[in-house]
Amino acid sequence: MKVDGKSYRTIWFNQEKSEINIIDQTKLPHQFLIKSIHNFNDSIDSIKNMEVRGAPLIGAMSAYGITLAIKDDPSDNNLDIAIEKLIDSRPTAINIKWATNIMKKYLIDIPEEQRYENSIKKANEICDEDVSHCKKIGEFGKHIILDYLQKSKKNEVNILTHCNAGWLATIDWGTATSPIYHACQDGIKIHVWVDETRPRNQGSAITSFELNHEGVSNTIIADNTGGLLMQKGMVDLCITGADRITAKGDVVNKIGTYLKALAAHDNNVPFYVAIPSSTIDWSTHELDQVPIEERSTTELSYVEGIDDDDKLRKVRIYPEDSKSLNLAFDITPSKYITNLITERGICEASEEGLKNLFPEE
Repeated sequence: MKVDGKSYRTIWFNQEKSEINIIDQTKLPHQFLIKSIHNFNDSIDSIKNMEVRGAPLIGAMSAYGITLAIKDDPSDNNLDIAIEKLIDSRPTAINIKWATNIMKKYLIDIPEEQRYENSIKKANEICDEDVSHCKKIGEFGKHIILDYLQKSKKNEVNILTHCNAGWLATIDWGTATSPIYHACQDGIKIHVWVDETRPRNQGSAITSFELNHEGVSNTIIADNTGGLLMQKGMVDLCITGADRITAKGDVVNKIGTYLKALAAHDNNVPFYVAIPSSTIDWSTHELDQVPIEERSTTELSYVEGIDDDDKLRKVRIYPEDSKSLNLAFDITPSKYITNLITERGICEASEEGLKNLFPEE
């Protein structure tokens, strides 16, 4: 997708400099910065510090992280150590485990002296596949929007989304935003309600940023506003992404998703979740098996923004001696999900629904 009219991916291998380039998302929306990732520790830090974020994107960063890890030491032991560190960096998002498993299976039978060059090739393929999958999600998902428009006989569809499941959370297109972008390209008029998404404000800082650059009408709202808008009939559809889908179709996503799904259910607003198959955790069936990441409480106590002197500042917003808890994700049971949108089509959020689309799993 585009920033200031120029097309970008969120991550790519710079062949000339033998480094990974990323869009540093901690700087958005106030600064657009391309950052170089030179070594394995940099890749870990970029994931932990959320310079890259979003399940598909951190999966891709993990693939490139393997590349950086084995550049100087391509041994099996070092490969295993790197995989373990990457998975521990953000334990809830299943895409890290998915990507590192693919890299290991591909590299394990390749002679050590050939692993580095081949790892670049495989990581590039993972990125290309994500673009293809997200594009297909949009092609399937846009028909949900079109069907609603035709049945409602409205001239505009109001969609609510939570956090950022846009192209900046993937390699391109996004998950939740892909149906929106595809529908807009077909001339469908769409307005997006963008949840602010505390504590890191990934909706107001990132989703609104990318929608603005794609020319999609949007309005930022406080996280607890969505329920009222649904009561007033101002939300037609909800579409979010996910960081993990259990084998039964339960949705693990940014904290606050569960409450939005409850509000949507109570107000008969369809609630869709858009995901590539790399986000499905086929090994997890029970909700208590999902690890929920707990992040630094400074994400709650401090906010960053531009002051009246046009300077970027970080300020504390509550008493220094107050206690806080910062859980990054929640779990929405499948019964509150209307359908899942995947690269293979649309299915019920259930074990049977997923198996119908992915019978090989």
